[in-house]
Amino acid sequence: MSSIRKIAVVITARPSYSRVKTVLTAIQNHPKLELQLIVAASALLERYGSAINYIEKDGFKIAAKVFNVLEGENLTAAAKTTGIGILELSTVFDNLRPDIVVTVADRFETMATAISASYMNIPLAHIQGGEVTGNIDEKVRHSITKLADYHFVASENAKKRVLQLGENPDMVFNTGCPSIDIAQEVAKNKSLTFNPYQKYGGVGSQPDLKEGYIVVMQHPVTNEYQDSRKHIEATLRAIQRINKPTLWFWPNVDAGADGTSSGIRSFRETSKLENVHFFKNMEGDDFLNLLNSSLCLIGNSSVGIRECAYLGVPVVNIGSRQNKRDRGENVVDVSYEEDQIVSAIEMNISKNTRITSPIYGGGNAGVIIAKLLNDLPLQFHKTITY
Repeated sequence: MSSIRKIAVVITARPSYSRVKTVLTAIQNHPKLELQLIVAASALLERYGSAINYIEKDGFKIAAKVFNVLEGENLTAAAKTTGIGILELSTVFDNLRPDIVVTVADRFETMATAISASYMNIPLAHIQGGEVTGNIDEKVRHSITKLADYHFVASENAKKRVLQLGENPDMVFNTGCPSIDIAQEVAKNKSLTFNPYQKYGGVGSQPDLKEGYIVVMQHPVTNEYQDSRKHIEATLRAIQRINKPTLWFWPNVDAGADGTSSGIRSFRETSKLENVHFFKNMEGDDFLNLLNSSLCLIGNSSVGIRECAYLGVPVVNIGSRQNKRDRGENVVDVSYEEDQIVSAIEMNISKNTRITSPIYGGGNAGVIIAKLLNDLPLQFHKTITY
C-alpha cells in the first residue's frame, strides 16, 4: 500500500463546501495525504449558485464531477437523485480507488456517498454526525452514522448521541465544526469588506447598507414541503413590514424549493419590496463577513445555529428545520407566524450587545480532521459496543 493516503471528499451542495473548506485545505497541505475532490449534485448547478465556481477559484483540483440531480424539487425527485448518486459515485470510487471517503452533514445526497462507500468496503468518515433536528435530515444523519467508520462531530452533545448509537468510542472525535475555522478569521473584522452588489450581482433594489441591514436565508422543510409557499409568504410579509435593507439568499435544492421560489417570485411581482436584494450564492468567507456585519439573520439555515453562535450574530430562527439542535443565546425561535417574526426581528435589531458561544468549536477543526485521516487505522468493519 502506498504511504500516501488518498482521501476522497464529496461535496454535494452549496453549504457543504463552506462547511469543509478548511478540511480540504488541510488535506491538500498534509504531506502524507492526497485530496481527491468530487463535486456532485446541486453544487454543480447554476440555479443554486454554482458552488463549483468558488471551489475552482480557491485553487482546488476537482477529480470528478457527478451530475445526478433530477428536476422536480419534490420527494420523488429527492429519492431518485439519491439513487442516481449511488450509481454514479460507485463508478467514481471504482476509478479513483480512495483509501477513505469523507461525507458531510445530512443532506439527502450525502446518503448516496455513504451507501456507495460502504458497499465497496471503503472506510467512510462522516463530518457533523450526531445532531438532532426532528426532520428527514435526522434520519439521513443517523443512518450515515451507522454506515460510517470514523465520526468527526461538532459538539459534545453530538458526540454523546453518536456513542448512544453504539459507535466505537475510539472512532468518535469532537473536532468542532470546520466552518468555525473560517468564522474565527472573519470575526477579526467587524465591518463589511466588499460591495455585495458589485461582486455578486443578484436582482432587486440596492438599498444603502451603511445604516445596517438584515440577512434572510430560508429553506423548505422536507417533511413540511407542501406548506413551503405559505411559510415563505409569512416571512416575506414580515420583511415588508420591517422595511429595513435586506439581503435575501435563494433556497437549497430540497423538496418544496419550488414552492419557496415561486412564492418569492410571485410576491416580488405583486408587492413592493423596495429594500430587498436577492442573491444565489457567495463565497463562504464573504458570506460570513456579510453576516458578521449585519443586524441579524432571519430564516432557518444552520449557519444561524453554528457560525452565528460563534460570531454572536442575532438570529430569528423560523419553524422546525433546526429543532433540537444545540444553540447559543444568539437565537430566538419563532413559528411561521408573521407577527412573531416581526416582533423577534425588532427585538434583535434593538440589541446593543452580542453573545458569542464556542459550542461548535474554537477554529482548528480542519487541521485536526486532516491529522486524524492520516493517523487512524484503515477499517470498514464495525466494532460492536452495545
